[in-house]
Amino acid sequence: MSELRGKTALVAGGSRGLGRGAVEALAAAGAGVVALARDEGTLAALAGEVAGLRTFAGDVADPATAERALGEIRPDILVLSAGATPHMAPVQAQSWAQFSRIWNTDVRATFEFGRRALDLPLAPGSTVIVVSSGAAIGGSPLSGGYSGAKRMQWFLAGFLRQEAAALDLGIRFLALLPKQIVGETALGHAAATGYADRQGITKAAFLERFGAPLTPALFGRGVVDLLTDPAYAEGLAFGITGQGLEPLD
Repeated sequence: MSELRGKTALVAGGSRGLGRGAVEALAAAGAGVVALARDEGTLAALAGEVAGLRTFAGDVADPATAERALGEIRPDILVLSAGATPHMAPVQAQSWAQFSRIWNTDVRATFEFGRRALDLPLAPGSTVIVVSSGAAIGGSPLSGGYSGAKRMQWFLAGFLRQEAAALDLGIRFLALLPKQIVGETALGHAAATGYADRQGITKAAFLERFGAPLTPALFGRGVVDLLTDPAYAEGLAFGITGQGLEPLD
């Protein structure tokens, strides 16, 4: 495949989970890919597995990371998939630090990278994909502020899209919402285990309820389809499951 040949993609959170799926799919589609994560060792290992991959070490919640990464890389495609794993416990069993963890990482990263994309700005024709979650639709009672934070990321994608249009920048902002738990990722394992324990069933039984599994590879293919398939040329938010993509607006 060569749908994205000549394009540069920056994937925040690209060293593992859904971000890694996006890195591999974008590279396979011909893009020059840069994976951003905190752990240099994990990034080095990934670079040894994905041909041509470049890496960038930094904390996505640090505004200096957004400024430096976007300024140096000037990506045509920005995928914001980095995020913390929520603390799985009832509200009354959480501290504020545990409850707000996702706000201080996932939402902060969307805010910092999004505003910098407008201020820089990224080149006309660029696309920013904000990875939210189906929890933004249905809630997530054992994961603290996760559902609210993911809804805020969706809101931010819309706010940034409006500002890009008002400034005539030609930058498209999208929200991509995985609508089922991805059991093979660290976040998905923690969530599936927490909900399964709450319901008194096994993790495998809990995940079977979703039907066809959503994997990092399928997620990555969905990212490429959003960027290349005319069927998804309009709209702000899209859900993705093991069955594929669906418009949410």
